[in-house]
Amino acid sequence: MRFLWAKNLLAEVPENDFEKYRLLAKETWNKELSKIKVESEDKDDKTVFYTALYHSMLAPTIYSDVDGQYYGPDQKVHQAENWTNYSTFSLWDTFRASHPLFTYTQPERTNDMIKSFLAFYEQNGRLPVWNFYGSETDMMIGYHAVPVIVDAYLKGIGDFDAEKALEACVTTANIDAYRGIGFYKQKGYIPYNVTDEYNSENWSLSRTLEYAFDDFCIAEMAAKMGRKDIAETFYARSQNYRNVYNPATSFMQPKDDKGNFIKDFHAEEYTPHICESNAWHYFWSVQHDIDGLVSMVGGKERFREKLDSMFTYHPTDDHELPIFSTGMIGQYAHGNEPSHHVAYLYNKVNQPWKTQQYVSQIMDELYLNTPAGLCGNEDCGQMSAWYVFSAMGFYPVNPVSGEYEIGKPKFKKVELQLANGKVFTVVAKNLDKENRYIRAVKLNGKDYHQSFITHEQILSGATLELEMCNESGHIWY
Repeated sequence: MRFLWAKNLLAEVPENDFEKYRLLAKETWNKELSKIKVESEDKDDKTVFYTALYHSMLAPTIYSDVDGQYYGPDQKVHQAENWTNYSTFSLWDTFRASHPLFTYTQPERTNDMIKSFLAFYEQNGRLPVWNFYGSETDMMIGYHAVPVIVDAYLKGIGDFDAEKALEACVTTANIDAYRGIGFYKQKGYIPYNVTDEYNSENWSLSRTLEYAFDDFCIAEMAAKMGRKDIAETFYARSQNYRNVYNPATSFMQPKDDKGNFIKDFHAEEYTPHICESNAWHYFWSVQHDIDGLVSMVGGKERFREKLDSMFTYHPTDDHELPIFSTGMIGQYAHGNEPSHHVAYLYNKVNQPWKTQQYVSQIMDELYLNTPAGLCGNEDCGQMSAWYVFSAMGFYPVNPVSGEYEIGKPKFKKVELQLANGKVFTVVAKNLDKENRYIRAVKLNGKDYHQSFITHEQILSGATLELEMCNESGHIWY
């Protein structure tokens, strides 16, 4: 073991020259941080942005030694041949924005991360949930290695084995004895009154919603690969979110094994049935079918009203919030990940100025150049990845869709340096603290009439021009 440590040390620091390695570290980080260039005269804004970009790259971490060896979850030593094994995957958090950001800033590492998932699957029988240095912690929920794999596959990133990857996704999603998956497949939801050895926190409602999203991702990959049978099965499973919607309360609500909704339900309460959140936070966790969610609650007007309530409702009692509910704007909790896409949903119901309003408020108030400048847990880069995307002016509501909803940029000009040598540019004309609303949008000099941009447009090195103004109410699409 000491010999391996010595090999690692000699590979990193072969000479006794602190100043040399300090300068090399500075050069390396400047190269990485220069992949996104922003123009601003505000030093604090630039400091916050580049701190966020730096934070977004701190995890996952290299796990294999310099010779490619690493200790697997099967308690055996394995060899990574011509790739790097990674660990520290906080996937319940990072599938939302961190990994989509890596597909632009770290595509080579993304390929190795997925190879790390597949090695973990081969050695442990399922994809990782929250693995840490060769071990599965079984923390958090979902099988969120899936969207990371699918996003990379649909974007054509890497040379990982796609057939093996699809097999790993399908196998992981069908382990009946693991975390309520058997109940989920049988009933279309996970009952709150049934637990297993992995289910001490229960989190039944959250599991149902997270599984439904992951199932959609599997269906998308299978469809792209021509596996119609798998695609049909998992598209059907992705609609399981409907099974926990209670029209009487207009919320997602826990059910028992008989199909009865839990009694004495209060959406603002934190219960063992919802993961680190309440029913307000998790209502919106249908990233793959927002149109279906809008229809289910009664249409766009009702959906707008519910979004408004999310950002303005405060419970009458003054009970103490749990430690993970921070960065509160009404019931919106930016300090925890399930809320992260919600401000962008106004785009889906033709009120983009409210997306711009709340995204601007979150960036201005909850990301500061101070010792306590973040409103919640960094969660291995997700908190900062939200800021990086949002400050550039767009965000992945559905991380595998290849679409990014337009929000409100923080800077007058942003340049994203791409691995293909091209540069995607965002220009915000007339942007200042008062002019935070978008009047009109152009793409490559032509009027643009979509609420989102696409992965293909980004990779093409397009220029997105946003004409900013101080008046709300404009719809460009």
